Amino acid sequence: MGNIFVKKPKITDVDRAILSLKTQRRKLAQYQQQLDAVIEAEKQAARDLIREKKKDRALLALKKKKAQEELLKQVDAWVLNVEQQLADIELASKQKAVFDSLKAGNNAIKAIQSEINLEDVQKLMDDSVEAKAYQDEINAILGEKLSAEDEEEVLAEFESLETQMAIQDLPAVPAAVLPPEDNEKLDLPDVPTKVPIAPQVVADEAEDEDASTGVSTRRKVMEEPLPA
Repeated sequence: MGNIFVKKPKITDVDRAILSLKTQRRKLAQYQQQLDAVIEAEKQAARDLIREKKKDRALLALKKKKAQEELLKQVDAWVLNVEQQLADIELASKQKAVFDSLKAGNNAIKAIQSEINLEDVQKLMDDSVEAKAYQDEINAILGEKLSAEDEEEVLAEFESLETQMAIQDLPAVPAAVLPPEDNEKLDLPDVPTKVPIAPQVVADEAEDEDASTGVSTRRKVMEEPLPA
């Protein structure tokens, strides 16, 4: 009972034309198959007649085959025309659908624009400008209450807070792990208890001592044997 009230789709002239073209294309395809069968039969008949040495009848079969081939070419052209007609209808249908969509979109834009009054838009813009000017005036009044010293203090406090936040954001430095102390004692030389004497002073004293004996220190050094 519920299907009684279902609205059936409306069949348009375009739908009828498409259905007629598709029907004609199917019939032409069937006709092509029949012509192919006749052409193949005439060709086989010509072979058989040639084997039987019946030249006249073989030529007649080939002529029939040729006539069927010409007809098949014409049918192929008909099929091509039908296919082209179907493609044109499909393209026109899509173009119409696009046109309808664009038209609907244009109507929607006009409907929206009709709800917007230019005077209201201008008034809204003027109100926004006035509100901004009023806010700027309030900010200027509040700014005048602060002296130059107050401004400097505020700026210094801002810089201090910025520095503190930057330090807090720095990554923590990992604690260095010291290597365990070496229990072995280093073998260091003893600390000298006498003041070292410069070599030049020793040489001068040796020359003074040998001056009385008349022997040069350099000679004495050269004459002494080297330690083994």
